[in-house]
Amino acid sequence: MSQLETALAEIKRGVEEILVEEELIAKLKLDRPLRVKLGMDPTAPDIHLGHTVILNKLRQFQDLGHDVLLLIGDFTAQVGDPSGKNSTRPPLTPEQVADNAKTYAEQAFKVLDADKTQIVYNSSWLGELGATGMIKLASKLTVARMLERDDFKKRYGSGQSIAIHEFMYPLLQGYDSVALKADIELGGTDQKFNLLMGRELQKDAGQPAQVVLTMPLLEGLDGVKKMSKSANNYIGVDEAPGEMFGKIMSLSDELMWRYFELLSRRSLEELAELKQQVAEGANPRDTKILLAKEIISRYHNEAAAEQAHQDFVQRFQKNAIPDDLPEVTLNAGGEGMAIANLLKEAGLVGSTSEALRMIKQGAVKINGDKLEDGKLVVPAGEAVYQVGKRKFARVTIA
Repeated sequence: MSQLETALAEIKRGVEEILVEEELIAKLKLDRPLRVKLGMDPTAPDIHLGHTVILNKLRQFQDLGHDVLLLIGDFTAQVGDPSGKNSTRPPLTPEQVADNAKTYAEQAFKVLDADKTQIVYNSSWLGELGATGMIKLASKLTVARMLERDDFKKRYGSGQSIAIHEFMYPLLQGYDSVALKADIELGGTDQKFNLLMGRELQKDAGQPAQVVLTMPLLEGLDGVKKMSKSANNYIGVDEAPGEMFGKIMSLSDELMWRYFELLSRRSLEELAELKQQVAEGANPRDTKILLAKEIISRYHNEAAAEQAHQDFVQRFQKNAIPDDLPEVTLNAGGEGMAIANLLKEAGLVGSTSEALRMIKQGAVKINGDKLEDGKLVVPAGEAVYQVGKRKFARVTIA
């Protein structure tokens, strides 16, 4: 393949949609580095692996020689992105935003090359717009056009409130692209409306329209909902190596490949080879170990990854958990399940009272760790459950 074809194949890896691919090819042919923008509103202090899907793509652009603009939305975070929300998000205070922004940049550099990253804050230009500028910006879009947006349409149709300032958010994000003269903007699939707004406002300002790359939303450990702290299905980039290792090993074999595609830096050829090996009989557990060690090495170091691996092996060998576990899937509607009910439904005990008795006796373990809370409600996800010395099951709660 030519250099252009190789770069395009790498850029397209894991991407949900490119708007517009022909324009991307034309921009890649330009005799200059492209200005690639990613905006992140510091609405929480920590970053999890779901956030890094887009950061990994941004790193690919850096490795291809392009200029990366990491935009910290310190102004827009005070407005609140309505994407995917069914109610108005309470705006953050400037103090909350400032505190969160500090850790965002630090954690982002665990993926990005700090020397090749330009950090910008959109308060630099949005704060200068003033009332007149905001009114001019608001005139660029009609209410009817805004209500074409899926989440607004649903809220309006169901009688849920939509605050006027929420209508401003897509316009503010789009104006960011005008201020930065972005060639490309990245975002999640839930950001499509906002990203396309940047194209419209750039055209209105006489600039070439940015190309939009949307990235899929990474499913959390449960394999159903997108990764988030609120769903308790996340892996934080600052978590301890042992915690990260255990969580990654709890992934279903099917979900493992999704994580490889979106999080691993292995080549497409390497991934195809790993899939072929598993198809020919290799243990998926060993492949999952490769994924866990790669991710932990990136966010900690190789020594920490190796130690987490050894600790994991010793713990499971000590508990003599067999390889050929019975597989059980329980449907809880995404709401989680009481541990006593889970053990009964999984066939590990005869009744909920027996389950509670075994927990009280210290005879129940989850992923090798002794369970002491008989009132535990287990969230959606997968784990290995043990009752006594010989009863095991790998249970997936959907």
